Amino acid sequence: MKIELKEITMKFEDVTAVDSLNVTINEGELVSLLGPSGCGKSTTLFMLAGLYKPTAGQMFFGEKLINKIEPENREIGMVFQNYALYPHMSVLKNIMFPLKMAKVPKKEAEERALAMAKLVHIDHLADRKPGQLSGGQQQRVAIARALVKKPKLLLLDEPLSNLDARLRLEMREEIRRIQQEVGITTVFVTHDQEEAMSISDKVLLMKDGKYQQYSPPQYMYDHPENEFVAKFMGSPPINVIPVTLNQSEKTISISGTENTILCPDNLNFNKVSGNQLTLGVRPEDFMIVDPSETNQFISVTVDVVERIGRDTLLNAMVGEKHIRALVEPDVKVKKGDTLHLAIRNERFHLFNNDTQENIIEIKS
Repeated sequence: MKIELKEITMKFEDVTAVDSLNVTINEGELVSLLGPSGCGKSTTLFMLAGLYKPTAGQMFFGEKLINKIEPENREIGMVFQNYALYPHMSVLKNIMFPLKMAKVPKKEAEERALAMAKLVHIDHLADRKPGQLSGGQQQRVAIARALVKKPKLLLLDEPLSNLDARLRLEMREEIRRIQQEVGITTVFVTHDQEEAMSISDKVLLMKDGKYQQYSPPQYMYDHPENEFVAKFMGSPPINVIPVTLNQSEKTISISGTENTILCPDNLNFNKVSGNQLTLGVRPEDFMIVDPSETNQFISVTVDVVERIGRDTLLNAMVGEKHIRALVEPDVKVKKGDTLHLAIRNERFHLFNNDTQENIIEIKS
């Protein structure tokens, strides 16, 4: 089922939780609603569920306007972070419960519930009670119960937040497998960017109720539309460095240093206001170079060296600014060393300090 949100706004007295949101979710896509606490992602999910009625705008499921349609008539399945299973019922009866409410004949309900239990790999636990299951198994029961009604839209509200790190990884892979196997349109709320990056067809990133960017996750990581998106996506986080633009020479110099590098040829000068910009470089996009071979580098002084598995993370100073750079593990470097870092394939971003907009155009 295709979902369209047109100018959707949700106000609670004088607080605007969601502000003029326009989004289209295509049939069969898994879309993550991502952002910090209070950004409006759960409010958006609750509007899709019918638990909140939008203050303004239109919501369409397919061709159908659903603003005033009650939750039970929306053909949705929903899974919360609290599994809300009935403790006195077996796994099978928990999964069957929505069908019992819909007065589906018992034999058919059992067959459908067992099929769902098999899909989520818990058919061998059908006779157990929820109290005898692990957190991950309980979550599978909740997903099976949401899917057994054959909904056209699956809504997941931070379903993995109560699980430990290993189980979270396992369950997010399972959610993606189940979603693709069933082919159901799915909206997944999370504050965990790694979770969103790993399982989504697209990510909708929000801040203060407003749309920031809506795109495939890798595209959002590689081409952030503004400084907030760039900072929110990525771990270790992107480096943001104050720079001064020289428009006539098409160079940027790093504030408080003698480092000057050429601007990329796809910088959109029409979006420049003033000469003070912010340079954004992801830690993995730095590389150590020999200053005798290029003049396109930034000189840094190493402050801390951290070995993290297959990589070495350098904490360094450029002028008075602290940056991080990921380098090859065999690089011999220690505190106090001066290094020369180039930016890999011009993989950097420049942000307008007034609008926060990324003023580097995407090459076609």
